[in-house]
Amino acid sequence: MASAAPTKRSAWKKISSTPEGGVAFTLGEGTYFANLEYPKALLGLSCKTTSNPNDIVPFTIISVQDSTVTASLLEGTIAKYLAGDDVFSADFLEGIYIAYNGSGSASIDASAVSYLDSIAPSNLLLDAAFSASAAKAGFKSHMTIVPASNATALPAGPYAVSVEPKSIAFNVVYRLYEDEYRDFLYGTYDTNDGEGTHSPLELFFAKKWYPYIPVPSRIYSWSDSRPLAGFRVAIKDLYDMKGLITSGGSQAWATITTVANETAPSIQRIVDLGGVLVGKYKLAQFASGANPWDWQDEQYPWNPRGDGYLTCSASSSGGGCSVAAYPWLDYAIGSDTGSSMRRPAAVSGTYGNRPSQGMITLDHVLPLGAATDTAGVFSRNVHDWVHFAKNWYTPDLHQPPSVTGLTPLEIPDNTLWPKRVKYLTDYLPLANPAAEAILQTFLGQLTGIFNMTLEKVAFSSIVNGSSPSISELVSTTSVIASLTQYWEVGKPLVEAWAALYDGRYPPVDSGHRSWANVNATRYSQASYDAALATKRRGVDWFEKEVLYSTPESCSESIMVWDIGTGGLPSFREEDLVTNNSAAAFLAQVPARAALSGATICPIFGCVDMTIPIGQVPYYSNVTYHVEYMPVTVSVIAKRGCDFMLWNMFEKLADMGVLKEVKTGRTAF
Repeated sequence: MASAAPTKRSAWKKISSTPEGGVAFTLGEGTYFANLEYPKALLGLSCKTTSNPNDIVPFTIISVQDSTVTASLLEGTIAKYLAGDDVFSADFLEGIYIAYNGSGSASIDASAVSYLDSIAPSNLLLDAAFSASAAKAGFKSHMTIVPASNATALPAGPYAVSVEPKSIAFNVVYRLYEDEYRDFLYGTYDTNDGEGTHSPLELFFAKKWYPYIPVPSRIYSWSDSRPLAGFRVAIKDLYDMKGLITSGGSQAWATITTVANETAPSIQRIVDLGGVLVGKYKLAQFASGANPWDWQDEQYPWNPRGDGYLTCSASSSGGGCSVAAYPWLDYAIGSDTGSSMRRPAAVSGTYGNRPSQGMITLDHVLPLGAATDTAGVFSRNVHDWVHFAKNWYTPDLHQPPSVTGLTPLEIPDNTLWPKRVKYLTDYLPLANPAAEAILQTFLGQLTGIFNMTLEKVAFSSIVNGSSPSISELVSTTSVIASLTQYWEVGKPLVEAWAALYDGRYPPVDSGHRSWANVNATRYSQASYDAALATKRRGVDWFEKEVLYSTPESCSESIMVWDIGTGGLPSFREEDLVTNNSAAAFLAQVPARAALSGATICPIFGCVDMTIPIGQVPYYSNVTYHVEYMPVTVSVIAKRGCDFMLWNMFEKLADMGVLKEVKTGRTAF
């Protein structure tokens, strides 16, 4: 390789190196990171270059299938890269490698030669298939033929190339986005070490305290046929990722635990399907339901909606808010024990689900309620949400009955629609009349499209006379949650901290200080087994008497209710709620309700999904301006009818009822 004529492209400028062997740099208007420790590919070439050995060369691999490469082909391909990717820019044309993906030989015509000369890359590589035509092409600058055996495992897209005398290394490039809403703990990337290891990106934008989040080029995935190829996914810091410490939102837990030596199977499933894990996001400590003002170890994440001071809820707080905030992020994986997917989806105006109990394994995930824990996904678009879910939730990863205490889970993918919609009057109507009007419009469209009848009924009357009683079932759910977390998190943390720090109790948020006074009798395996048996009887009763299947319907009826704040704003600051009659606290159980609606599906194992249906104005005491907040509704169906429910939502999206939400201040 040799330098060609100079051209007007931005030069790269190094910012810093990382302990893991990467380099952060600016190029034009973008900030980037290159993983130099483990190159994507190393090409054995004899290189002639004036570059400093410590320099990198911005490079673009252009993959072609046409046997004749023309100027229009190259120009069209580059235009496609620019339009379809947020990482690639024209500055990466400093070096060009044209890779041929067809069979046999290929040629490069005069128009392509002229076009490449006009771009004037400092380094030009051609696939071995072009050997014959390249010799006669008459390039103004020197070019190098790449031996065919060297050109494997290199998808098209931008790279940072390290040039050595005998070889060149193609290093994966990530664009660094500033986490301006501080929803993440840190960014992550695949080390490409062949062992499935992930590294934390220890880079921050110091001026404003934002962590940088690395996202790889989408072009890398364009030739990848896997269903989740190239999708960028944020992970709640309950899930193990090999090479990273799982903190559970607790610095104390991070202190006593070790780096994960295995990625949780539920998360590895995403990687195996082509997904890209870009960071660990913030959560309420140990997946609790803590209020924003009760967070101590980390600053509470920020919600982009409205005035910027709306709550993100808990515990998957950073997940819902990051999906609402960033167009460069496609999905976020969270968990739901008591409400931790559904409420964050409600306040951020995103799509989120608590799946049927047992939907996916939670091995290598910090537990809260074991037999009531579930894993969900946030998204902005119905079709994207369904696509991800139907590929992620595989029967191979269902939890066994020994974990759930329930019958083996079956998930039919059908269009056996419900016949009735039950409007739960314990939790509806919405407190804000403007929001209730939006809900009524949605219900009219829902029942009309699917030819369903609407019934107003109190959930308390539905479960009156349940067996076991509803009070027993509520108590049972509490036992399952508290016992599991104590034995697997609380007890090990308290004992390890005492051993390290002269008998002291660990610094944890206030909701977890009760571990100091545990009733050993209540926290026994016998208590847990009894609670699980009681839960099973309750689920069996519910699926026989309340939400049941018929030959015509997967779930004969569905329930709609509000897990949000009744269409009223709720804020990250307590005073903004307390001193505002037009605001509402989260997780308030209406006086007319027998139990929190959020516990219906944790008790009965059913599926509960939160969907955005509109937005309403409110006057902000922060911006002193009219702002807008999302309006959502939660929909419950029988356990196992998740795919049927998603099929309903896709049809509603096709009919224009459900819409893609935007990122930023307003959802619509």
